Amino acid sequence: MKKYICETCGYVYDPEIGDPENGVAPGTAFEDIADDWVCPLCGVGKDDFTPEED
Repeated sequence: MKKYICETCGYVYDPEIGDPENGVAPGTAFEDIADDWVCPLCGVGKDDFTPEED
């Protein structure tokens, strides 16, 4: 599963870790996160994330 980076603040969503504090279990692909999820650091939506380059 790909990691995704917040273009606003640089937060990296790692699907192996998830975002348990905000209801996203480890192992959850970015595509499977609810559309209303926001970056835990700066609060922007999923639209402001891009896939991490390999």
